[in-house]
Parts: sequence; C-alpha cells; structure tokens
Amino acid sequence: QVQLVESGGGLVQPGGSLRLSCAASGSGFSLYYMNWVRQAPGKGPEWVSAINIDGSATWYADSVKGRFTISRDNAKNTLYLQMNSLKPEDTALYYCTKGARTATSRTTQGTKVVVSS
Repeated sequence: QVQLVESGGGLVQPGGSLRLSCAASGSGFSLYYMNWVRQAPGKGPEWVSAINIDGSATWYADSVKGRFTISRDNAKNTLYLQMNSLKPEDTALYYCTKGARTATSRTTQGTKVVVSS
C-alpha cells in the first residue's frame, strides 16, 4: 500500500516559482503512473499532469503546459512538480494521486499554493 504526503506549497507572487513534492511510503511507488491534481476554492478537482513509471513520458493540462514540469525519483520514492511563471489562477490545493490520468477526489492532505501580489 502506497501512502502519499505532499509538501512545498506556499504564497508566491505572480510570475514566481514553486516546487512541490509528493513523498511516498510503503512499497510499489515505482509501479504506478503518478499524477498531480489541483482543486481551486469553490471548484472541482482539475487534473494537472501525469508521468509514467520510469519518467520517460509526461502529460500536461493545457492550462499549465510550458510552465509546469512533472518528474519523479523512484530511488527516493518522490514525485515532483516544478511550477514556473505562476498565475493567480494557479491558486489551489495541489495533491498527488496514483494510477489513471483523471481528476480523482483528494484522499491526502495536499499542499496549498497561493499566487497573489
């Protein structure tokens, strides 16, 4: 059973950058496709990005393409999301999920990102 804990969120000005992390405990992290999903206040979950098992393939929502980069380190059981050129509309609770590339409902604590001047 893989348990996930997100970190790295915070308050950042528009145009700034943040790097989110998702640490996995338990066994099997390297066997799963992984995703980042976000949920803005008052809105439903939005799938953001996905990565395959060995990191050789990635996918992005149009809203973040060219600004966000997903990566993973299977040796460290950790998933990352590098977020550059942040916009106020990126403000949301970000969380990681395993498996299908869908906007799965949150089952972890997530990490809050606020983009504001």
